Amino acid sequence: MFTDWLLSLEAWQQALVGTGFTYFMTALGAALVFFFKEIKKDILNLMLGFASGVMIAASFWSLLDPAIKQAEENGSIAWLVVSFGFGLGGLFLYIADKTLPHMHFGPNHEKEGLPSHLKRTILLVFSITLHNIPEGLAVGVAFGAANSADDPTKAVLAAVSVALGIGIQNFPEGAAVSIPLRQENLSRKKAFLYGQASGIVEPIAGIIGAILVTKVTMLLPYALAFAAGAMIYVVVEELIPEAQQTVTSRRHFAVFGVMLGFIIMMILDVALG
Repeated sequence: MFTDWLLSLEAWQQALVGTGFTYFMTALGAALVFFFKEIKKDILNLMLGFASGVMIAASFWSLLDPAIKQAEENGSIAWLVVSFGFGLGGLFLYIADKTLPHMHFGPNHEKEGLPSHLKRTILLVFSITLHNIPEGLAVGVAFGAANSADDPTKAVLAAVSVALGIGIQNFPEGAAVSIPLRQENLSRKKAFLYGQASGIVEPIAGIIGAILVTKVTMLLPYALAFAAGAMIYVVVEELIPEAQQTVTSRRHFAVFGVMLGFIIMMILDVALG
């Protein structure tokens, strides 16, 4: 049985399996560039909204709620621990946002980070790569948390739900990277290679997160809240604003995407967790 096999693995190996799936979904989404050269703005907004909804739901159901419970079990002041970790996650992404050279996918292709002479295509890939760090961390920390849980089976299933949710939203996200790169006059093959490459950081972040919380268990509630704060930062600072860059009468596509993504992630977490 798949669950039994997962339970037989070390936490970092479980995280590798989970983030391997999320990376695969990114690559699968990026492969859509072989079939489409353009992506309608309404569809892109729906995709960005969907990714936002999944990340918002995962931030609470899969990260903040377990962080609060873990902090209480440790005898800590739960609201203080979770608030600190959440704020630190947002601060980390803010610093990364201001230092790592990247370019937004919006119509203005706004550049952020330190000055760089890197190509536009590389800067666009860096933009999504930056987003994928907290996603991979969330999956890794979730599997790391299962290592010390009272009910390992239930905890592993909860971590699987995180990986499934992140993976599902990575599919449209992969397409949202590769297809715009194709519009930058890259070949389909190069657009795909760059698109899938943006997801490679997730297994790296996942393994680091899993090892960290298993070696220093007291860090677990902080790490869960940290991942949540980083994901919410990405949603509010990047995904939703980009999804709203359209005429007011058509912004409902992004809203529907958020609602759908939230519902699917909530169902996954409640059903499996």
